[in-house]
Amino acid sequence: MEPAYQYDIHLPANMDPDRTYPTIFTLHGKGSNERNMFGLVAPLASDFIIINIRGNLPLGAGYQYYELKSLGNPIRELFDQAVQQLEAFIHYATAKYPVDERRRYMLGFSQGAILSMTLALTMGDQLKGIVALNGYVPEFVKGEYSLQPVSDVSVFVSHGEFDSVFPIRIGHETAAYFQNLTPHLTFNTYQTDHGVSEENQRDVVRWLERDAGVHTNKE
Repeated sequence: MEPAYQYDIHLPANMDPDRTYPTIFTLHGKGSNERNMFGLVAPLASDFIIINIRGNLPLGAGYQYYELKSLGNPIRELFDQAVQQLEAFIHYATAKYPVDERRRYMLGFSQGAILSMTLALTMGDQLKGIVALNGYVPEFVKGEYSLQPVSDVSVFVSHGEFDSVFPIRIGHETAAYFQNLTPHLTFNTYQTDHGVSEENQRDVVRWLERDAGVHTNKE
């Protein structure tokens, strides 16, 4: 199988050929690229496989996974295709690399967060957890997709209190939605605009360490 996406992979330096590793798949924001995501999870690189996925649609100097009709209004056909192709990519990478199927994580920012949350809802406990930074769940996903239970999925949602793209109320609405679906929800807000603060990044690293049961202590 030829994957639909180009990607950047970081394997642990001292890999044991007889074991599998927890794996983080990262999804960047609209107009960005896969290289911008690695820094968020770089402290975990000795214990996790990290796969940064590039959107397949060019946008300016960067990329996107789907196009929009307007802000918060994806072109449905492209969005549906992205969800299907990303799920296929996760299975492709799991077969190709020593990925621990029980500890697969999606981490996304903005457009990547939207897709990470959607994949949690469509894949259910095929994912161990997701990190969604400044995103939301589209209403058509909630109402029209075939959703899987996420009661066993760990969910970290964060949002900038001064987010000028997706207002903070969207973060609270997203957290409330997942609160009703899983007991494993962490929701934090940070004093930022549409971005990821150092405090947010540190909290994400600690959360992933704890949830995956690894202890890197690299701060």
